[in-house]
Amino acid sequence: MSHGFELAPAKGPAVPDHPVLAAISRALDRINAMLLMLSMAALVITALVLTYSVVSRYFFKLPTDWQDEAAVFMLVGVTFFCTAYVQSLRGHIGIEALASLLPPKVNAVRLFLVDVMSCLFCAFFSWKSWTLFHEAWVDGQTTSSTFAPPLWIPYGMMALGISLLTLQILVQVLAHITNKPANNPADQRSAP
Repeated sequence: MSHGFELAPAKGPAVPDHPVLAAISRALDRINAMLLMLSMAALVITALVLTYSVVSRYFFKLPTDWQDEAAVFMLVGVTFFCTAYVQSLRGHIGIEALASLLPPKVNAVRLFLVDVMSCLFCAFFSWKSWTLFHEAWVDGQTTSSTFAPPLWIPYGMMALGISLLTLQILVQVLAHITNKPANNPADQRSAP
C-alpha cells in the first residue's frame, strides 16, 4: 500500500524545444493553473451547497430543489477543467502492462501512437461538445426541474475543458515530433 510520501514530487510539465510550442505550452500552463484554482474553489462550494441542503432539510424542514443541479454543474466544470492540467503532468491513468515488456524505442512509438489516438478522440469529443453547447444555447434548453438552469452552462464547461485537453495533447504530440532526442519526454519516460 502506498501513501504517496515515498514518491518524488512532480516536476511540472515538460517544456517543448520549439519556441512556438513552448509559448503555447506556457500559456496552457497559466490557463490550467487558473482553472485548477477555480475548480478547487468550486469543489469547496459544492461541498458547502450540499451540506447546506442536508442541514436545512434535516433541521429546519426546508427542502431545496436547486442544490443537486448546482452541485452537478460545478462537478462537471471541476472534472473537465482539470483534464488538461492532469495531462500536462501525464497524470491520467494508463495501463503500463506492456511498458516493461517492450524495448524502450518500441515503447516510445507506442506512447506516441497512444497520444495521437487520444488527440483524435478528444478532438471528436470536443467537436461534439461544442455542438451540444450550440444547440443548448440556440434552443434555450434547460433542465426539467423547477430550478431549470440552462444546459449551455455544463455543456460549455465540458466543451472548453475537453478542447483544452485536446490542445494539451496536440502540443505534446507536436513536441514529440519536434523535440531533440535528448529532450523527448516520451523517450525519458520509457528509459529504464
